[in-house]
Amino acid sequence: MKLLVVDDEQDVQYLFQQKFRKEIKSGEVQMQFAHSGNSALDLLESIEDRNDFCVLTDINMPEMSGTELLKRIKNLYPVLKVIMITAYGDEQNILLAKQNGAEDYFTKPLEFNLLKSKLNKLELT
Repeated sequence: MKLLVVDDEQDVQYLFQQKFRKEIKSGEVQMQFAHSGNSALDLLESIEDRNDFCVLTDINMPEMSGTELLKRIKNLYPVLKVIMITAYGDEQNILLAKQNGAEDYFTKPLEFNLLKSKLNKLELT
């Protein structure tokens, strides 16, 4: 499983690496990180097998919101799976994410066991 985690907070990378430590060590999970929507799009463009990735993106980021990133990803790479992560679990954001093609929506603090369960159910080709 290949994951691209997009979050402007630097400590999120460390958190994900710790929570997926066993999966990374066994080779079950590969992770890439981007700290902005623009850098995520640049990274996706540079990856040949980008359709194998699932993007996990925060909603509230400077420059480009996760919602805008979701729209751009779905426009450029419609088969790419995107999961939204945010501190705000309001109905409007959830509905907007689903309408724009998000696979799912998780609120912070993130329940990593639920996230892993969802990722295992996704069919990543």
